[in-house]
Amino acid sequence: MFGIGLPELAVIAFFAVVLMGPDKLPGLAKQLAQGIKTAKRMGDSVRDDLRSSLGEEYSDLELRDLNPRELIRRQVEEALAERDDPADTDEDDDELEPQPELVPHATPDERKTA
Repeated sequence: MFGIGLPELAVIAFFAVVLMGPDKLPGLAKQLAQGIKTAKRMGDSVRDDLRSSLGEEYSDLELRDLNPRELIRRQVEEALAERDDPADTDEDDDELEPQPELVPHATPDERKTA
């Protein structure tokens, strides 16, 4: 959860109790929960609006799919899958001409002796 572990949560809770007092803490927790629910509803609304405006092709659209890193990762995976897919290979590949062996370039010293 956001890279926060149990020790960090304990420190945050301790400071929250000290700063806010134990009597105000339940009300703040309730407000925080309502804020999170509102943000989730807003995100769902944006997703649904995008789905309806983009059409039926994007009916399975998720907001995290719009993350640039996710888009690039997915496209690279698809390209690698297409490259490695054995169903796409042609039968003519077996009859390809052999490629000549690559000869390394001679160094200037080797050219002088030749």
